[in-house]
Amino acid sequence: MWWFQQGLSFLPVALVVWSAASFVFSYITAIVLHHVDPLVPYISDTGTIPPERCLFGIMLNISAFLGMATMYVRYKQVYALNPEKSKIIKLNKVGLTLGLMSCFGLCIIANFQKCILYYIHVVGACLTFGVGAIYMMVQTVLSYLMQPEVHSKDIFWIRLTMLLWCCSSIVSMFVSSVVLYSGLYGTNLVQKLHWDPQENKISLRAVVSLHGQTLYNTQQGLVTEEQTLLIAGSI
Repeated sequence: MWWFQQGLSFLPVALVVWSAASFVFSYITAIVLHHVDPLVPYISDTGTIPPERCLFGIMLNISAFLGMATMYVRYKQVYALNPEKSKIIKLNKVGLTLGLMSCFGLCIIANFQKCILYYIHVVGACLTFGVGAIYMMVQTVLSYLMQPEVHSKDIFWIRLTMLLWCCSSIVSMFVSSVVLYSGLYGTNLVQKLHWDPQENKISLRAVVSLHGQTLYNTQQGLVTEEQTLLIAGSI
């Protein structure tokens, strides 16, 4: 079994690979059709004209879905590892909310192109990168609070380094070209990929509560539960 096939490791791997492919394919399409300058164009410029705009939109929507799934698994993992630490649990909920907002911003970027609705596109970028950076900060703090009981100090320092790089990219993005713009999103992807070694030790299960043997109204006293494995793996 390959390393990315263990547990839920495929989620962050799929997120990084698919997101990178969405930029590469839209860039190649735009270059072949002579819609953009081949010398380091902005990412948004490679998704403003059909047909690359259609490809850019649908692939980023899928990336947003993979991002939400990855962040939800991370949320469940932190909760399962710290069931009695109220401070970590509250911070973990904040992190999940910020992560979902960041993914929603990615959907806005995908569906509201810069050349059509510029200000809405900028709002999406602020959610994706700005709120995404705060999400990375929350996860860095969680890593600090969980070491050394749950994981080593090295993980905390790695995430702190990526957070600092992300923040510096945000500051530079306003006066830079696609190199730092791509670096910012790449840092976010690396942060998601860094969940991979941990998510191979987690699985999700659905708990089904039956209040009767049919779909008709029955007495409340008849309750059975069934626990079903959703995805292979174990904590």
